[in-house]
Amino acid sequence: MTLSKPEILKLRPGDALPKVVRQLTQDKVNRYAEAVGDFNPIHVDETFAAHAAFGGTVAHGMLILAYVSEMMTLAFGESWFSTGKLSVRFKAAARSTDTIAVNGKVNSVETGSDGVKFTCQVECCSQRQETVIMGKTEVKVTPE
Repeated sequence: MTLSKPEILKLRPGDALPKVVRQLTQDKVNRYAEAVGDFNPIHVDETFAAHAAFGGTVAHGMLILAYVSEMMTLAFGESWFSTGKLSVRFKAAARSTDTIAVNGKVNSVETGSDGVKFTCQVECCSQRQETVIMGKTEVKVTPE
């Protein structure tokens, strides 16, 4: 459920953002490959990937990053679409069988004449507590 604007404007440094947890499957990875046209065998060919560095197929990094955007949309609604900025580092591969948890927290809140800017820390972790993606986001919310 997306936070309402009054709820958003009450966020303070240290507050957690709505958590997103998604179970990856090979079918999801294959459907993402079809949607973006990226059929690298490390993503879609289980036989090939079994002999590669990760011992199996891995999800596209941008698929995992979409879950960060989902969390930011839950937290900031349409403001994320119009003013959101994202800076991340890909730290590890997400296997096609992983459960990915996306967590975030507010780092700072700056009130200006044109709205309130939130800077947040974000992290995606596997069920093994391995960090897959980490970074920061910024979003500006204008009062009604």
